[in-house]
Amino acid sequence: MGKKLIYPGTFDPVTNGHKDLVERAARMFSEVVVAVASSPRKKPLFSLEERVNLAKGVFAHLPNVSVLGFNKLLAFFLKEQGAHVVLRGLRAVSDFEYEFQLANMNRQLAPEIETVFLTPSEHLSYISSSLVREIAILGGDVSQFVDAEVVSAFAHKISNGDVPENY
Repeated sequence: MGKKLIYPGTFDPVTNGHKDLVERAARMFSEVVVAVASSPRKKPLFSLEERVNLAKGVFAHLPNVSVLGFNKLLAFFLKEQGAHVVLRGLRAVSDFEYEFQLANMNRQLAPEIETVFLTPSEHLSYISSSLVREIAILGGDVSQFVDAEVVSAFAHKISNGDVPENY
């Protein structure tokens, strides 16, 4: 398509489902920016810097993919990046209503923005960052859902006691 695409999200943590979408988008667009949102309201387990670094590691094998952190309105970030296309993933029909609302709001804020929806490969459609976090924090094995460096980051965070009580 020869265009720049922005894939925004909290990526707390980046999962194999995210990886699948980015790899596929990288084949369709000349440039893909994985935009890691600060998202303080979501109270992420990993800091913005940690999430950016993990995503950079996961996507290092894709030459047309870059990773940036951001903490502003997505419409402003897109304009700043000179991009007009947003990627959103849909795991299930239940995701559509919220994603449709976001797409329409972004179009109201910046009419030039288009949203592209992709579904993850079927064998990855049940994976969510929140489920992966919960499994890892409760001592489960998440290696089939995330890259090895994300598994290591969880182990480090948990062994250092960096998991808040309310998680």
